[in-house]
Amino acid sequence: MAWFTVLGLLGGLAYCVIWAEKWADLRSFKYSRRIILGAIIGLLYSFLHSDYGYPDFVMSFVAGYMGTDFIMGLIDRLKKKG
Repeated sequence: MAWFTVLGLLGGLAYCVIWAEKWADLRSFKYSRRIILGAIIGLLYSFLHSDYGYPDFVMSFVAGYMGTDFIMGLIDRLKKKG
C-alpha cells in the first residue's frame, strides 16, 4: 500500500512541476493540495488494484497525476452549485 501511495504522490508532484510557472508556485496551497490529493488517490488505488506489478504501479502514478484534475473539477462544480 505504501508503494502505491508514494507513486500517487509522485504523480501529483509531476503534475505540479509540469504546470507551475515558477518554482515558488510549488509552495502555494494550490499545489500542495494537489500533491497530497495525489497521495490519497494512490492509496485509494491500492485497494482497487488487481495485482502487484508493472501495469498497476504505472496506473497508480497516472491516477495521482490525472485524478487530481478530476477531483478538483468535481469540487469546483459543487462550489458553483452551492
